[in-house]
Amino acid sequence: ELKSQLREKFRFDNIVGKSACMESVYRMIERVANTDSTVLVLGESGTGKELVACALHYNSRRASMPFVAVNCAALPEHLLESELFGHRKGAFTGAAFDKVGLFQHADGGTIFLDEVGSMALGLQSKLLRFLQDRELRRVGDTGTIKVDVRVVAATNEPLQEKLKQKTFREDLYYRISVIPIELPPLRDRVEDIPLLVQHFVQKNAERQAVPVPTVPVEVLSVLKCYPWPGNVRELQNALERACALCDASIIKLKDLPERVLEGAVTIGAKLTANGETTLDS
Repeated sequence: ELKSQLREKFRFDNIVGKSACMESVYRMIERVANTDSTVLVLGESGTGKELVACALHYNSRRASMPFVAVNCAALPEHLLESELFGHRKGAFTGAAFDKVGLFQHADGGTIFLDEVGSMALGLQSKLLRFLQDRELRRVGDTGTIKVDVRVVAATNEPLQEKLKQKTFREDLYYRISVIPIELPPLRDRVEDIPLLVQHFVQKNAERQAVPVPTVPVEVLSVLKCYPWPGNVRELQNALERACALCDASIIKLKDLPERVLEGAVTIGAKLTANGETTLDS
């Protein structure tokens, strides 16, 4: 039942947006989901890269197998290596038992390597060898283990710059970017904001077991004016706050974060003293 719910949650057509750039993303997900090719998801922070990775997994023949996500920027090199590849007992100080790495946990399924651009060069070499041979060697081990796992990587960093600076291996870049999928920032798909707003307020209402709040036109106008540097994640958080603060199930301008109101003003929204807004044509 849980697997069925996950498949429903991460169907690619449940990724919200009807803009031309998002339609292109949907088509790419649909075409490559059932392949074993390595995918590199590109996009700014908050654009939904992990959601795309989930959609790729749950729309593939690997859907009934594990989906494992790891943030490569969250751990130092030696700990990340142990997390990914595992280690043998006694391999280093504190290694009191054998550890199965995340690649093995994801055997038969998909592993999502988020922020892969932050990976240290030494670990990049080990990842490259795994992608070439589909075999891993645990830290402190002499033998190799065959693993069948699809790799989806993601980054919000300009890898081309890292290639020039020699901080990211060129051979690894070509190995992980067999199929690149680029997610547009929210400011480039403003027409999707009303759909996203409705999606998030409805989800929040379902979670809180309360009526779905109304979002007036003037509030939508301000939300469409703000540039959303944090992208969809920032919009979701702003709406969660607005839903919590609103009265009578109507979201008003005063319920939005101050930065959103100020950001909208600088782009052309004029707020009146009574909380209404008019937009420059």
